[in-house]
Amino acid sequence: MRVIVADDQTKVRSALRLLLEHQPHVEILGEAVDTTGLLDWAKAACPDLVLLDWELPGLPAAALLPLLHDHCPALRVIALSSRPEVRQAALDTGADAFVSKRLA
Repeated sequence: MRVIVADDQTKVRSALRLLLEHQPHVEILGEAVDTTGLLDWAKAACPDLVLLDWELPGLPAAALLPLLHDHCPALRVIALSSRPEVRQAALDTGADAFVSKRLA
């Protein structure tokens, strides 16, 4: 599985990369800190999965997801947010899953 990690927080990107690097059959294509970088990665590499910070700087996620799917129709998106109340909006907008970054 080819993955892009898109989050503007360095610590979150590093933690996700560390976890994913130890998974068999997972290739991290790259990282993005804003929607422009993510779209560039999607156009260049067409990943299988994007781990997407729902509040990623740039375009609103509702506008971003259709653009990502235009470039990569089979793309799966897991939305990440420290605001669990955005879960339903993320799923309604087209995210395939939602993970809260909030610590209990």
